[in-house]
This record gives sequence, structure tokens and C-alpha cells, in this order.
Amino acid sequence: MSSRRRTVLARVGVGLAAVPFVFVAACAPGGTSTSGPTSKPSSEIATDPAKAGKVSLTVWDINTSGGANDAMIKLNDEFEKKYPNVKINRVSRTLNDTKTTLKLALSGDNPPDVVQANQGYPDMGAFVKAGLLTPLDQYDKVYKWDQKFPKQLLDLNKFSTDGKTWQSGSLYGVSQTGEIVGIFYNKKLLQQAGLEPPKTFAEFESDLPKIKADGLLPIQFGTSDKSPAIHLFGVVQAATAGKQAVRDLVTSSGDATWSDPGTTQAAQKVKDWAAKGYLTAGANGLSGDGASSNFTKGQGVFRIDGTWRLAELEKAMGKNVGFMTPPPVRAGGQSVTEGGVGLAWSITSKSKNPDVAGAYLNFITNAHADDVLAQTGNVPAVAPKNYQPPAGTLSADVFSAWKSISENDGLTPYLDYATPTFYDTLTSNLQQLIGGKLPVKQFTGNLDADQDAFKTSK
Repeated sequence: MSSRRRTVLARVGVGLAAVPFVFVAACAPGGTSTSGPTSKPSSEIATDPAKAGKVSLTVWDINTSGGANDAMIKLNDEFEKKYPNVKINRVSRTLNDTKTTLKLALSGDNPPDVVQANQGYPDMGAFVKAGLLTPLDQYDKVYKWDQKFPKQLLDLNKFSTDGKTWQSGSLYGVSQTGEIVGIFYNKKLLQQAGLEPPKTFAEFESDLPKIKADGLLPIQFGTSDKSPAIHLFGVVQAATAGKQAVRDLVTSSGDATWSDPGTTQAAQKVKDWAAKGYLTAGANGLSGDGASSNFTKGQGVFRIDGTWRLAELEKAMGKNVGFMTPPPVRAGGQSVTEGGVGLAWSITSKSKNPDVAGAYLNFITNAHADDVLAQTGNVPAVAPKNYQPPAGTLSADVFSAWKSISENDGLTPYLDYATPTFYDTLTSNLQQLIGGKLPVKQFTGNLDADQDAFKTSK
């Protein structure tokens, strides 16, 4: 997850193949348990913002750059033109910045009306538990989101009102975009090294020393903003541990432990890659955005990142950039990777204009919004019916990669959804692992300790 990362599934994994070409997904202090705000009957919901009088709607999002920012600018402008009585006050911050400020803002006397809430226990679960978000079940009935989005997708934005049970209970948000984590590659540099896109994970690994020996940087990588390390590790772990083991870890299923052989192997590989110079030197001091910028300048053959980078990389590199899912363990086998949907758009419980906010959520996730998202280099959560990216483009690679992953049940969850505190635990320990300051056994042990504490507290 770069600084703009959105989310993924946790327990969704099984059954994705039945949802063709639709992005399906799968980060937190506690709060006082509450039954949450009460929804008004759907018959009392006002669906026409034009009749609401003069309204100022404050919206927080994480779409800080590239096509995501372009899409929100266009959609917000269109909403204001359609409803000139509504003024949207947009606050756009990186995910990392949002995670440190959002709960404070929601708890204040003048919170935003609409926010993007990261799914899972650390953020959405904590906000629901504290009664800071409005349940959207009645808005769902009015706008019929359940008829557009697959049940698996909507379930990812559901919580019990006590914040303890994820993916069931009330709906607390709708997602706008889809995403997967994969491998971007510089076509010219790969060819310069005498290589082709790898067909197996072992082949990808064997390419790294060859690229370095040729005087090139194998993997452009930066993680000062923490979340990129989750994607790097998650891609490796999916290959070494397998998708079911990863799903079991994130959902605390059975006897799953982070010190299992597959996860231990993944940690050792990431540690070794850093030590051997396959990753950017000083990666802990370089942001994900900085690494992405370096990659567009020809610094690095590979770049492990999410499809939220589509617009900026395609604009900067044209047809010199390709995208592939992480290659399978065996030739001709199934690719597995992290992926899912964007952060949920939610209405805060203290919003003075919840019905206008509901209409806004519907506007930025409707069929027209899907077209705008696709046209600005984003991947809509539900692909437009007649959208076909031009052949040979990065857009075509991305859509093809998603189609392959979804049809073959290849999604694994973002790891930080495992517990309310796992984002901080995982990212800080990954930075130490990559920096060569933490033994693998201690790394996996620290992750186990976090999850054990969560299990005990439930």
C-alpha cells in the first residue's frame, strides 16, 4: 500500500471466481462500546440535495495524486455543478497522515461529513465501536448499492455495532475503486539486462542478481511511509506460504501462526534482498511516492506496488512500462497476490447533512463515476460494461491481470487487517527487518505476540 493505498479482503478469498471482472476485496485505537447512531427510516431519506438549501459538505479522502486525484476533482466539480447549493470542502491527505489524524477529527466538535475509512479492525472497526460512523443500511435500500456491488464486496464494509465482528452487521461504507498489488517493470531496462518478464517466482528471484550484476537496480523500493513494506512482504509471503495460509493468518483462523515456515521463509527472503542490494539503498528513508518517481526516471527494473499507480506511471513512461501479477510458484500455475477494493467512503455520525452526504456517496460510485474513474486511469470497483483499454498499454495489462487473479481465486488479504494494532506492529518490524536490525525469529515472534494479544482480548 503506497501512501495512497486503499484495501483488501480478509475473509473473502473463497468464492471470488464466481464474480467475473469485478474488483472484490478482501487498519486502531479502541473506544467506548456503543450501539452506534440510529439510522432513519429509508422513507425519510431526502435524495435530492438541491432541496437541502445551502450546504457545506466537508470530505476527507486519500486520493492525493495521479488519476485518483484527477477523478475526484472531476467528480466533485460535476456534483457542485449539478447542485450549486452544495459546496464541497475537500481535504486530501496520504493514508499515513490520515491514519494519524482521522480519529481525532471524528471525535471533535466539527468533524468532516464524509471520510474514507480503511476497512478492518484498526480503523473502521474502532470508529464503529466508538459510534463515529453512521450505519448506511437505509441508504443502501434507497440507492440500491446491493444491486450494483457483489455481496462479498459490501460485506467488507460491514461491522457489528460493537466493532467486534467484521464483514457482518451494518454497512458503514461503499468503495469506489479496485486494486491489486503486482510487479511493474521497465521494458527497456529488462531487455537491456537480456531478460523477459519472469514466468515463475523462482525465475523472478534468479533475475535479481543478474540485474544487479548488469549495474542496474533490481527493485525500486521506498517505505518511509510504512505501508509499501506490507506490499513487498505480502507478495513474497503469498508465494512462500500460499494463499490459504495467508488468509488464515489475517483472519486468526485455527492454529495459524506468523512463525510458520512459509512466513519465516518470506521474512528471510526480504531480509536477504535488502542485504544483497536488490532493493533501493536506504529504503526506510525513501517514501513510496519517491520510489515511484525514481522508477519513472529509469531507476529500477522492477517495482512492486499497487494498481493505484496506473495513471501516474502510464503518463510518465508511456508504453515503456508493463505490469504483471507476481509470477506463480510453478510454470503455468496460479498467480496469487494482495488485492481488493479502495477505502470505504463513509458518513460520520456527527454530520449535519447526512442525506446530502448519502447522495454524494451514491454520485461518486454510480455508473457515470465508473466511467470517469476508468478515463482517468483508475480501476473502478465494478468495471464499466463497455470499457476496453487500448492494447499494449499499461491499462490493458492491469485489467488483464485483475481478470486473471479474480477468475482464479488469487487474492490474499492485506496483512495489516489482522488486529487493531497490526499495522503499526507489522510496518515497524518490517522496517527493522529491511534495515538489518531485526532477526527473522524475533520478527515473526513479534507478529505472533500482537495476534495472541488480540485473540485474548476478543
